[in-house]
Amino acid sequence: MPESLVAGVDSSTQSTKVVLCRADDGAVVAEASAPHPDGTECHPDHWWSALSQVREVLERADAVSVAAQQHGMVALDGAGAAVRPALLWNDTRSAPQARALVEELGGAKSWAERTGSVPLASFTVTKLRWMAEHEPDYARRTERVMLPHDWLTLRLGAPEPVTDRGDASGTGYWSPATGAYLPDLLRAALGHDAEPPRVAAPGERVGETVWGAALGPGTGDNMGAALGLALEPGDVVVSIGTSGTAFAVTGEPAADPSGLVAGFADATGRFLPLVCTLNAARILSAAAEMTGTALDELSALALAAEPGAGGLTLLPYLDGERTPDRPDATGVLAGLTTSNATRENVARAAVEALLCSLADAVDHLAAQGVRPRRTLLIGGGARAAAVRTLAPAILGTPVTVPEPAEYVALGAARQAAWALAGTPGPPAWPAPPATEHTSEHTDAEVRARYAALRDSAPEI
Repeated sequence: MPESLVAGVDSSTQSTKVVLCRADDGAVVAEASAPHPDGTECHPDHWWSALSQVREVLERADAVSVAAQQHGMVALDGAGAAVRPALLWNDTRSAPQARALVEELGGAKSWAERTGSVPLASFTVTKLRWMAEHEPDYARRTERVMLPHDWLTLRLGAPEPVTDRGDASGTGYWSPATGAYLPDLLRAALGHDAEPPRVAAPGERVGETVWGAALGPGTGDNMGAALGLALEPGDVVVSIGTSGTAFAVTGEPAADPSGLVAGFADATGRFLPLVCTLNAARILSAAAEMTGTALDELSALALAAEPGAGGLTLLPYLDGERTPDRPDATGVLAGLTTSNATRENVARAAVEALLCSLADAVDHLAAQGVRPRRTLLIGGGARAAAVRTLAPAILGTPVTVPEPAEYVALGAARQAAWALAGTPGPPAWPAPPATEHTSEHTDAEVRARYAALRDSAPEI
């Protein structure tokens, strides 16, 4: 009897990626990808076109699940057609509407208690308010609101619009604590009632594709990564991409009134508190430009400098920052003297700043009850030798660096295997190969200098 194969889709801002895996152990047997258009809005048909380009790999699967970028607003009319291109998570035009909704509907504490998060411009609910104010005709035509992964799951063959608790938790009108929609918040944003998708149970089989494969409910990209990495309580993921994220799985929902921690749900029935920074790998690329080096050379320079970069400290808010919320901030290089103005120290200060910023993010998780036991370092920035070497001392925990892989797509594939098997929990696939990094000391002085600069420059 042939072995079962499962496919996981990662429909991100930039592209569609598919991994085809063996259902029993998660071994990858095929991969494919197709690009998406650039920009902060995208017609959903482009996602379907990209998925069609990888159809040959997809149709080999006995089960499929889709993980996709969170928050994207897919507004549909009564016939199921998109009334406008989807507004994506990285579209910030709804920042004024986010502030207005928080003020109008009880303040930050009320939002955190009801939805687990204080909405920012990335959240779907704020984009609905923007559309209602700036494109009222489109808003009036909107009868159903979906997320990118919901829309793709429906197109693949689900008999009804369906989502999962992980992605629903990023809309701003669903409660992770109660597992129920909050229609008054959706109504207040859009101006009238609209129908959101049904929230499926974790691992539920929600339908079949046209070629007869089982369909899992899908999820958001961060939830897919958590599933792909098989996170357990005590594991904190620090992802260093263009932006940075720190997240963990917990047994209790988070509700941070400061808005620094988004209290998401995960894809397994647990919760996924998450902190996002605007600046991450771009800190390294900017430092490489400043020092006239390639990224691998930047690592060598940083490792050649002493801890503390000779007294240089970088506040890396190069394009504003989300955590802390300083949208108009710029970067600051402090402590510069004729004796420490070396390429090595600038490189070291950049790596230390990146890690201090992410350590701050982990501290915000800890304030919500997360107790880090180890840190998993993923994303393009984790490939830098200096990042891997300095991370344990600055983050204050042992650091595990899994080998580079498409963890969002792998998480979706694991969910597809779960739906195919019909078991109470996801299959226990082997942990990915990884390297371990430790430090005999913590860089408390580096963290302290960074914190002093951060706190002394609130408006910069």
